[in-house]
Amino acid sequence: MKQIGFIGIGLMGFPMAKNLLRSGCKLNVFNRSIHKANSLKEFGAEISESVAELVKNSEVIITMLTDDAAVDQVMGDTDFIDNLIPGTTIIDMSSVKPETAIKHANNLKKKQINYLDSPVSGGTIGAEEASLAIMTGGEQKVFDEVESILKKMGNPTLVGPVGSGQVSKLANQIIVGLTIGAVAEAVTLCEKAGADPNKMISALSGGWADSKVLQTHGKRMISKDFSPKGKTFTQLKDMNNILECANSFNTHLPISNLVKQMYKTLVENGHGNDDHSSLYKEIERMNQK
Repeated sequence: MKQIGFIGIGLMGFPMAKNLLRSGCKLNVFNRSIHKANSLKEFGAEISESVAELVKNSEVIITMLTDDAAVDQVMGDTDFIDNLIPGTTIIDMSSVKPETAIKHANNLKKKQINYLDSPVSGGTIGAEEASLAIMTGGEQKVFDEVESILKKMGNPTLVGPVGSGQVSKLANQIIVGLTIGAVAEAVTLCEKAGADPNKMISALSGGWADSKVLQTHGKRMISKDFSPKGKTFTQLKDMNNILECANSFNTHLPISNLVKQMYKTLVENGHGNDDHSSLYKEIERMNQK
């Protein structure tokens, strides 16, 4: 059994690491806020007090970090780079720009380190239930060697070379972000017109408009429960990355651009730490007279 290191014990990282431990994996964990890592002790985790300590004792290293800057900080740290063992496989499950994944893959390849970009979708519920959609970019041989580890956290699919996982995640976030906007408008219309939005959601079950976003985020909008499962500022980061990626291929995504502007206003108005279903609030603001 491979010794796994896990860096980044946040909203998503904690349940993902917990599922690895529950499935019998040997796991070293590190987090800058050490108390978050310590909470995994009861499930059998070994706690590393430094990145160097974790890297020295890991054959597979999983990173689940906030953004490109956080990934760059870890991957560019000499304590990280200088202590890697040749043949180690790094699986970055953070959501970053495709070019960020390609940059780190190329840098690590020079040191005989394997790299997969494997961002996820499914939120904290998917992380807890080990049902995450895992979109992976990299070499088939490397993927095959760690697929069983990824399966303990969700449903992995190799979609192409390094960077392809991140492109697939951007495609995922187009659908999520735009669908949240559509659901918010549908809920708002029902509320304004006197139809019961809860019954609307039930009525649409099984039809073409049905989706996890409708069933989950729609109900959050109706109950006005915007406690964060996936944060608004993270969705805005993703929308910005979507448009930057599209622009690099001279591709116009007009609806994504509109939704990005709405998320931007939402964050500027102090809702960055709310759940991304709080896009409902921006539509509510636009309808104020």
